[in-house]
Amino acid sequence: MQVWGKILGAFFGFLLGGPFGLVLGLFLGHKFDKARQNVYGGGFGGFGGSQASQAERQAEFFHAGFAVMGHIAKAKGRVTQEEIRVASAIMDRMGLHGESRRQAQNAFREGKSDDFPLEHTLQRVRQNCSGRIDLLQFFLELQIQAAFADGTLHPSERQILHIVARYLGFSEHQLEQRLRMQEAAFRFQQGGGGYQHHQQGGGFKAPPSKDQLAAAYDVLGVSPSASAQELKRAYRKQMNEHHPDKLAAKGLPPEMMELAKQKAQELQAAYDLIRKEKHDK
Repeated sequence: MQVWGKILGAFFGFLLGGPFGLVLGLFLGHKFDKARQNVYGGGFGGFGGSQASQAERQAEFFHAGFAVMGHIAKAKGRVTQEEIRVASAIMDRMGLHGESRRQAQNAFREGKSDDFPLEHTLQRVRQNCSGRIDLLQFFLELQIQAAFADGTLHPSERQILHIVARYLGFSEHQLEQRLRMQEAAFRFQQGGGGYQHHQQGGGFKAPPSKDQLAAAYDVLGVSPSASAQELKRAYRKQMNEHHPDKLAAKGLPPEMMELAKQKAQELQAAYDLIRKEKHDK
């Protein structure tokens, strides 16, 4: 409960205007406390907040993630069985079951409706993630992953992704860069890299193909001519942006933590593959 505005208002009001000033100062202090509570306190979308407001922000982030995913899935005119399969695969990767899976499915269906408020939803996401660029980046990359999960990106999906990026505060160049990196991540996973490799354990037993190695460089956002120092710097930058513990501390919903872990494992696998290839030369 905010009370300092009332105390200070009453104190200075009494000094300047006696009993009448005390009453006026108390009233103005109450207004100040109420406004401060809405901005910094437990109000929904605030910056500090209680555990309850944090849980509300996480719930809205989770809901918006799957709702926007459903909206993008319908970009080609209608949602096909392939788009539904992709959404289900992402839920599987997150380990969603029971109520959390039903919530994700309901949000996905809401996003498919003709009157889905895309811009308003994205504005809310940006508002609730103010000052936490890593969370906004996670949200954008989630939509890119879903759109690209079948290995292709329809022009209509790309168009909506540009809208998503713009409302979240990302430039066209930043979006195109993320799209290239996601395409590389898809090729890297198809070639046997990514988080699946780390789940299975063990090292890379067979020499990587040229395509897989090229994809590993693209996953980290560096060229094959990058020096060892440049490679390490790029790896650390990507890990800093995608580290699960850091995202959790900034408010990533716990239901989405598994995706963050898988992304970190993918970055680690790409880095290990490149280092091994350079070492063996």
